[in-house]
Amino acid sequence: MKVEIKRDGLTLRGDLEIPAKEQYDIVILMHGFTGQRNNDILIAVKDLLLEKGIASIRFDFNGHGESDGLLEDMTVLNELADAKAILDYVRSLEQVRHIYILGHSQGGVVASMLAGYYPEVFEKVVLMAPAATLKDDALKGVCMDITYDPHHIPDKLLVRGDTIGGFYFRIAQNLPIYEIASQYHGPVLLIHGDHDETVDMIASKRYHDIYQNSTLYLQKGADHRFTDPFTQEAAKMAVDFIRQ
Repeated sequence: MKVEIKRDGLTLRGDLEIPAKEQYDIVILMHGFTGQRNNDILIAVKDLLLEKGIASIRFDFNGHGESDGLLEDMTVLNELADAKAILDYVRSLEQVRHIYILGHSQGGVVASMLAGYYPEVFEKVVLMAPAATLKDDALKGVCMDITYDPHHIPDKLLVRGDTIGGFYFRIAQNLPIYEIASQYHGPVLLIHGDHDETVDMIASKRYHDIYQNSTLYLQKGADHRFTDPFTQEAAKMAVDFIRQ
C-alpha cells in the first residue's frame, strides 16, 4: 500500500506492507546515501518480514526516489526529521503492537540516532553497514572518490554524478552520532560485510562498543550493498533477530 506523509511542506512517499492480521508488529526500513527505498537488501528484508507476519514501512528520504525535495538540500539532520515524521505515522496506526527499526548505510546512522532519541519506543534496532564514518570522512574532506578542503567546504559538490550541498558536509562534521545512539539500551544487531568498500568496519565496531546489548556479525565476503549472493543471508539474519 502506497503512503504519503507530510513533513515541513514536503511529501515523503513510501510503501506500507501489512500482513493479514488484526494486530501486527512493524519494522521501519531506511535506505542509504543517494539511495532509494527499493534497493535489494530492503526489498529482501520486507519480503521475509511479510512472510513471517510482520509489517514494514519503507520510504524515500527527502530528495531521493519519489519523495519531494532536492538531493542537494539533504542532510542527516533533515533525514532525521523525515524519520521522525514516519515514526509519528507508525505510532498512529491502531493495529501496531511493537515497533522495530532497521537502517542500511546512512539510513543506519539515522536509525541509530532516532532510536537514541526514542529509546522507549523501539523493541530492537538493526544496523546494516551503518555509515557512521561519514563524520570521519567529512572531517578529512573525503566523500567516496572525491576530496575537498574540510576547512573551506564549497556550497556544492558533485559526488558520482549527484550534486550534494556543502551544508551536508558541515553538519556531518559535527554530528554526535555515537553520543545519541548510546541512549538506546535495547537489543541491537550490527551486520557489516568484511569486503565493504564504502564504509569501514570500524563504524560497526564502534557501535558495538557503545551499546550495552549488541551483537556484531561480520559477514564474510559481503560488500556494502550486500549484493548477491549475500543478500538473502543478511536479510534472514536481520529478520531472525527481530523475531527472536
